[in-house]
Amino acid sequence: MSSPYFIRKSGASVLGRNARGGVRTKADRSRGLDPTKCGVVGKEEDRGCRAVVKEESEERSIGDHRKTDGKQLPTAPLCPPAGSRSTSRAVESQSRRAALRRAYLKVEYEEAEPKVERWEPPEWRQQLDNIRKMRIHRDAPVDHMGAEKCYDSQASPEVVVRYQVLVSLMLSSQTKDHVTAAAMQKLREHGLTVNSLLKMDDDMLGKLIYPVGFWKTKVKYLKQTAAILKEQYDGDIPDTLDGLMSLPGVGPKMAHLAMNIAWNRVSGIGVDTHVHRISNRLGWTRKQTKTPEGTRRDLEDWLPRELWSEINWLLVGFGQQVCEPLTPRCSECLNQLCCPSSHRSYPTKKPKLSPSGNPSRTPNKTPSSAKSALVGSPQVSCSNIAEETTPIDPPAEGRRTRARRGIPTIKPDPDAP
Repeated sequence: MSSPYFIRKSGASVLGRNARGGVRTKADRSRGLDPTKCGVVGKEEDRGCRAVVKEESEERSIGDHRKTDGKQLPTAPLCPPAGSRSTSRAVESQSRRAALRRAYLKVEYEEAEPKVERWEPPEWRQQLDNIRKMRIHRDAPVDHMGAEKCYDSQASPEVVVRYQVLVSLMLSSQTKDHVTAAAMQKLREHGLTVNSLLKMDDDMLGKLIYPVGFWKTKVKYLKQTAAILKEQYDGDIPDTLDGLMSLPGVGPKMAHLAMNIAWNRVSGIGVDTHVHRISNRLGWTRKQTKTPEGTRRDLEDWLPRELWSEINWLLVGFGQQVCEPLTPRCSECLNQLCCPSSHRSYPTKKPKLSPSGNPSRTPNKTPSSAKSALVGSPQVSCSNIAEETTPIDPPAEGRRTRARRGIPTIKPDPDAP
């Protein structure tokens, strides 16, 4: 215990006890305090403070007991003060745990929708440019007698012009352009308006539009359409696609063309037989379509919208002059090197199938035109034509076989007409 450390520590403790017991220390002497009085007063003050604190705590507990009606309130957990070391260590441990949890957190990403590549024909731009070059003169029947040329552009008011556009489109179904133009000319001479057509009887209307295709059915459709337009649209035509297609005898092709010509709005592609045929020949559809409506949907999927109003009259005139239905003029077409259907044979009739499923062989016959030419000549008669086209007698082997079987040989009568 003779170590300076212990000597110093023991001295401090003695001084502390003496100070508490009333012994005057060096600090007390410097402040001028009496050691005897200081000790007594300090004890009394300490006891009084303790009594006051005890009374306040009891009053606080009694007040809380009255507020809760005798129910003891749950005691809050003891928390260390904000600035203590334990608090900082707890915060550090919580942040470390949170970082570990974030490190092992599985991140899931939303699956992006797969991008669908837009399909389009490989050489459609070159094919379209070639068709424009072949249609540069605009001398096809559709350019002079189509639906855009049949109505009276000078008619007043515009309601009459729009109605005449609709009538020309209804008459053009399954009809040549020159027949439609002639029928429209006769109707315009009698005043083609909604009121004038309703006053016209069916027989007179049929005579004016004859010989358009299905003229009897179109007489009925024109009468019904005129009555609907007068009752529901005040003599005008509908300005929507659904409204036009709700009229009798108006299909998708007529409705799209009417929206383009009458209302100057592009709602879709008008696909007729020419557009349907040429689009399939050029490979402008994903697969061969069977109906014009299927062709329209395929074209609208990839063809830019700014070309929708142009494509109809381009392909219709091209089909009337070059890409004809039965005998396309591939040698005159600029697309003969890039068209997948170039120089193909298109038979007018399919060969008849025999019961076994194979095409039946029909004997070679002289065409009717050749027969009429031969009949007109004075040296040739119908009997001579029959003798030349059909064998008079069967072969020698056949004669012997028929003779052995006892079957008589049939010979044509020379006196027959």
